[in-house]
Formats: sequence, C-alpha cells, structure tokens
Amino acid sequence: MTDVELNKFDLFNPTEEHKMLRTMVREFVENEVEPQALEHDSQEKFNLPLFRKLGELGLLGITADEKFGGSGMDAIAAVIAHEEISASDPGFGLAYLAHAMLCVNNLNFNGNDEQKAKYLPKLSSGEWVGCMAMSEPHVGTDVLGMKSTATKDGNDYIINGRKMWITNGTIDENNTPADLVLLYAISGEKNGQPQISTFLIEKSHSGYSVGQKIKDKTGMRGSNTAELVFEDCRVPKENLIGHEGDSLLHMMRNLEVERLTLAAQSLGIARRSIGAMNKYATEREAFGKPLRSFGQIQRHIAESYAEFQAARAYVYNVARLMDLNKEGQRLDSDGVKLVATTMGKNVADRAMQVLGGYGYVGEYVVERLWRDAKLLEIGGGTIEAHQKNITRDLKDVTF
Repeated sequence: MTDVELNKFDLFNPTEEHKMLRTMVREFVENEVEPQALEHDSQEKFNLPLFRKLGELGLLGITADEKFGGSGMDAIAAVIAHEEISASDPGFGLAYLAHAMLCVNNLNFNGNDEQKAKYLPKLSSGEWVGCMAMSEPHVGTDVLGMKSTATKDGNDYIINGRKMWITNGTIDENNTPADLVLLYAISGEKNGQPQISTFLIEKSHSGYSVGQKIKDKTGMRGSNTAELVFEDCRVPKENLIGHEGDSLLHMMRNLEVERLTLAAQSLGIARRSIGAMNKYATEREAFGKPLRSFGQIQRHIAESYAEFQAARAYVYNVARLMDLNKEGQRLDSDGVKLVATTMGKNVADRAMQVLGGYGYVGEYVVERLWRDAKLLEIGGGTIEAHQKNITRDLKDVTF
C-alpha cells in the first residue's frame, strides 16, 4: 500500500460501497427506526412491517449469495449495518441479527444449493422471518447437554424437544411461529458422545409451535423472544443441513460472525451514549458552569470515547481479517465480543450517570441503551465463556 493509499484508507469504510451502505442505513435509521424505538420498547413489541423494509434495502440477506437473492457483501458490511441500527434501537437490531446472521448467513454458509435456492430468496426479501434455535430451558452454553432429539423415520426425521430464549421465535403477539427455524438436535451417538445435527424447520411443519413469548425482559424489548415446542415434528430428510453430526462444525463457522456483529451492536450503543452525554454536558449547567468543565464529568466522557475508539478499531480489524481469511478468527471473535460488550455496557452506564435523573427515565434514550447493553454480555456466549475460550486458545501461543 502506497503512502497515498494509506492516507486514504478508512478502516471503518474501506470502500465506496461500504461508505454508501453506511449512509443508506444511517438515513433509514434516522427516518424510520428512531421514531418508533421508544414506543416498541415500551410495549415490548417487534415491528414486523419495519423489519420487512430491511429486505427492500438488501439488508436481510446482506452476506448471502447474490444468486440466491442476497446482497453478497462481507463481514465489514455486516458490522456497519449492526452498528448503525443499534445506535438507535438495539432491540430491533437484535431481531435483525438473529435473522440475517444466525439464520440467513448460517444457511448460506452451511446449506447446499437446493436448500439455499428454496429458502434464501424468501428470507432475503423479508417475506419470511428466520431464527436459530440452540438454547433449551435447562441448558445454554453447554450445547452437548441439549435434550432435543431427531429420530430417523423412513425419509423423514421426527423432532422432539423445547428451545428457549429464541429471538424471532414468534413474529407477533399471537404466538405466530417464525417462518423458518434453523434447529440443532441430537440425532444419535458416536464414541459415547451425542451427535448434534442441523435441521430446517418450516412454519408449515406439523408439531412445531410457540410455547410462550418471553415477557418482562430487562432490555432488547423491541425484539421478540420465545420458547419453541417440537412435538413429533416431522421434517423431510432433505431439510438436514450437511450430514448427521455436522452441527458443531456449523456452529463454529457461524459463531465468529455472530460474535463479531454482537460486538458491533455494542459499538452502536456506545456511540449513541457518548453523543448523548457529550451534548448534555455542554448544555447543562451546575454552579454557573457547563457540566463538561467538571473533572468527574470529563473522566466519564474521555474514558468512554477512548474505550469506544479502541474497541471499534478492534472490531473492524477482525472483520477485515475475516473477509481476507473467511475462517480462522475464533480467538479474536471471542476477543472483540469480550471487549466491546463490556465497553458498551460501561459507556451506557456512564452516560446515565452524566445525565443524572434525566438519564434514569425512559423518555431519554440512554436508559433504554443501558438496559439493552447488558444482554450482549450474555447472548451469543457469556463473557465468562469468552474468557475461557481465549485462555484455552492462547495456551500454545508465543508473544
């Protein structure tokens, strides 16, 4: 890279296409997402009509192959979209992530051409809403402890089990199930270990239903979370992704971009929080001086800005490496989520502190961001899981 090229390089918008994407998403967020964010959070409702508009923008299949109706974009593009949406409505952003990353990207990466041709066009357009079902009422991170089963029966599989904490599991207030579920279930045993397989479950398949919509969540209320029930749910063998026992490979392939985009959500939360506290500290006075003239406030603003910029550089660099290598970023996908999610929570907390009483009420955005931020330290891998994974992966690394 020449000096001229280096001076022009923008880690956060490396190409004109990325710049155009950010501008498009930011304008959509300002005009469409922001006006509805507080209302849908307060009512704990998912804005399905607005979600479908993301399909018109090419965002729902942002990383899916163009020949299957996707936009064919890269990890940096996915980070941009998640950062921009989450700067306004992280709950809506989580619904987007569950569809575009956990379902669409997963299917695009691991499915065969017949499966992709059948499902990706509907998912990418927004006609269908998708989700991924792994966690169960009694187990989350310990995927080998799941109890959902898939039993071969002629040309079909019979699925039985319950899945819990499924974002987009229901798409409305009537417990209407997601149109497509990418589901993990135990299909047998090998060498004393359970074999987990991946299945595509359609809303039309009998035996698939919503057990309950999970209500009274601390945050991310603009997305729907549900328990899914599978009772003798009959699925054709063509809906098995890959081969029996392939799920751990599928999970590892998709976890990297999932964790990357969850980290990007924290960037959006932090950026909006910094803007809110910076503006308030300028306009609000105490003892005849702007709040920003006091050292305690300066510490909140300055540390938040520096930590945000450091995390943002880390997130976008890992996205860049992911686009160069496609796989092999397991260590740093854990790293960015560990760093960025804690940073986002801390920055939102400081913003609430700077705004004082105004920060504590729902009318001001930082209260909602503060509540939303916490989930990102839990979903997609807890911070404790990331600490364990990073320590394990560094065992034989020499610095």
